Amino acid sequence: MTSETTNGKPPRLRVLQVGKFYFPHVGGIETHLRTLCGELKDLVDLRVIVANESPRTEKVVLDGVNVTRLGRRLHIASTPICPRMAREIRAAKADLVHVHLPNPWAVVAYLLSGHRGPLVVTWHSDIIRQRALGPAFEVITRAFLRRCQAIIATSNNYIESSPVLSENRGRCVAIPFGISTAEFSRYDASAINALRQRFGPRIVLSAGRLVYYKGLDVLIHAMNWVDATLLIVGDGPLRHRLEREAAANPVVRRRVRFLGHVDELAAFFHASDVFALPSVARSEGFGIVQLEAMACGKPVVNTQLQSGVPFVSLDGVTGITVTPGRAEELAGALNRLLHDPELRQSYGRAALQRVKTEFTVASMVRRTMQVYADVAGNGDQVAAGWDDEAADLATQARLATGI
Repeated sequence: MTSETTNGKPPRLRVLQVGKFYFPHVGGIETHLRTLCGELKDLVDLRVIVANESPRTEKVVLDGVNVTRLGRRLHIASTPICPRMAREIRAAKADLVHVHLPNPWAVVAYLLSGHRGPLVVTWHSDIIRQRALGPAFEVITRAFLRRCQAIIATSNNYIESSPVLSENRGRCVAIPFGISTAEFSRYDASAINALRQRFGPRIVLSAGRLVYYKGLDVLIHAMNWVDATLLIVGDGPLRHRLEREAAANPVVRRRVRFLGHVDELAAFFHASDVFALPSVARSEGFGIVQLEAMACGKPVVNTQLQSGVPFVSLDGVTGITVTPGRAEELAGALNRLLHDPELRQSYGRAALQRVKTEFTVASMVRRTMQVYADVAGNGDQVAAGWDDEAADLATQARLATGI
């Protein structure tokens, strides 16, 4: 089940990655998918299928990766609906399909595609609030996961705490995300000095999409008790509401800056004193942005979620972990680090070392390739007896989505 041998070279596995969006779209899944594909392209025959931001379908090559952006017709409950996805999955004739979830439409499209080879899933997080597509999707997704030969989770924490993954524990493997520390070790000292002069001397940084589970309203409220400047980098549907909340408080108004998207995020990490990830829901399954801050030698204040978040940055080792939703407790952790330079530096050094040893790209790719190797020879066994169930689920999918 591999591509044909050419020029006497061994055949390479045809792998299709199915995601929601791809770079330059900003998000944790997109960051991981770009990093993973940037390495896999040299190891397998790789294609990527994702949604476009517009109704137009386009095929591009980004950093050597073949990416098909499918025209998006609708956007329901944070899910892009691309009618051509099932056809594109079928046409790819992949030996192995790797789907990144949550993405209900990708589940539907895969079922409708009729693909019978090995299926691997990366489970980035549970679906917490997006119920608009209907309860039928819970049944469909659980059956879809039974079809998988391997389910990659980002931490053992998430496997044990997820109702869905714990049911499929035997096929789950924990592979933490990895990043390149070299990317964050290169920085422009003059740019950092300019940021310190503009926003210093005490800077708290938070970065990511401005969505409910990030807990930024809690962080903004915490700034009532933190004499520092909070820089919020990123954009999203809650930006205007958060800006209004900050502006309505005369104390907070002076301390919070909304910067939107920035091109050189590394400079902001290096200019900051503390990084904050105040997430309040398990939709924050891992928090890659923590790794980026840690790669810059910064301590992290995160929250004690039942997810991979507190696994990434360890309480009392690389930062401080607090109770989700507790603004005063969050403020106390920030103040403790801002007032203690030695503690900041100690946690920051440990943070950098943890990234270098536990969250490398090489380890992530090696373990992912091992998963591919383990499942690639068993696709026919998994496909056997699946046709009837797949047909039934495809019918359910059509009814659930109205296609």
